[in-house]
Amino acid sequence: MDFQRVDKWLWCARFYKTRSLAQAAINAGHISINEQRVKPAKTVAIGAIVTLRQAPYTRVVQVLALAPQRLAAPLAQALYAETAASIAARAALAEHQKLQPFHAAEDYDRMSKQARREHTALKRSGWPGLDD
Repeated sequence: MDFQRVDKWLWCARFYKTRSLAQAAINAGHISINEQRVKPAKTVAIGAIVTLRQAPYTRVVQVLALAPQRLAAPLAQALYAETAASIAARAALAEHQKLQPFHAAEDYDRMSKQARREHTALKRSGWPGLDD
């Protein structure tokens, strides 16, 4: 096997749970091969560089192998190798997100009753930054 459809490869490599989800991501422009936007039927070959944008992360992987069917997770990881720059960028973004303060206004549905009442009271009093 010298080449494979990109949607099938993404599914076999376990980046997406179904081929339909892989196709939707490709059609949305979240997948590129060798820095070119592709369609689901585009073929991917060994050595190609695939860029996947799965919010909030962006992965850049090199295709090492192709598979005729979906593999178990440990075997699927042998189909690709993530670049060092991609790993470093994902680690930096994860660290940055850990340092971000918790914004109660963004998670309003998860607040306790008391916190929700305090938030509403502050909002009514004209507190800056709570104008949602």
